[in-house]
Amino acid sequence: MSEANPVSRRDLVLGTLPAVGAVAGLLTGTGLLARAAAIADEGAVDNSVKTLLAASYQNGAYTLPKLPYAYDSLEPHIDAATMTLHHDKHHQAYVDGLNKTLKAMADLRAAGGEINAPLLTGLQEDLTFNGSGHLLHSIFWATMSAQGGGEASGAVGDAIARQFGSFAAFQAQFAKVSATVKGSGWGILAYEPVGDNLLILQVKQHDLQTVFTAVPLLPLDVWEHAYYLKYKNVRADYIKAWWKVAHWPAVDAAYQAARKAAGHA
Repeated sequence: MSEANPVSRRDLVLGTLPAVGAVAGLLTGTGLLARAAAIADEGAVDNSVKTLLAASYQNGAYTLPKLPYAYDSLEPHIDAATMTLHHDKHHQAYVDGLNKTLKAMADLRAAGGEINAPLLTGLQEDLTFNGSGHLLHSIFWATMSAQGGGEASGAVGDAIARQFGSFAAFQAQFAKVSATVKGSGWGILAYEPVGDNLLILQVKQHDLQTVFTAVPLLPLDVWEHAYYLKYKNVRADYIKAWWKVAHWPAVDAAYQAARKAAGHA
């Protein structure tokens, strides 16, 4: 990492990310960043997930990964204008905010003396907010596809049927959780490695109401900027359309990789 930002990935995960993990992902303990890195290294993971996670941090800084498809590829379900604004502006802002926050933390340490507690508290909030926003979006892009839709398949499909009773029951709960986020946030299907279980999480913003160590498998962004241009304020219609682009092969590969990393496979 460059001298301007002397914070290693290990420092970030073990020292400065008290809550990025997520609930889906924002998690630390092992941490979202650590779990994301583990997923990226697994050969079984869908190429889009591996590529986007690997492209999310390069040459000593967090970076905006390119979409694995054209901006208009998900139409008519998600329109090109929304994808362009969402990826190029909003996701970029989280990347910029994360790098800026890490630089400010490094400067604070380098200054020596007693650390200003209110300043550090503000930086910690910026860290978890921007860090979680960046990593969740990277997984979000990778788990959508023009060839998506249908029911979950593979090992994750079996796990969903086993834990939720049926795909329809899972889908109904996930949709309700996503639709009823108060304000802005995410609905997330996550893997919790201690109990070897799948969880549906309702996350406020990017980093509130998380479950530590949980690995985000299928995040759904329900911030207004994700759907307002096309669906106005009808979040439920956006969620119905999103199911048609949910890319289950990528989700299944991430699930299998997470279980393997946890020693359950």
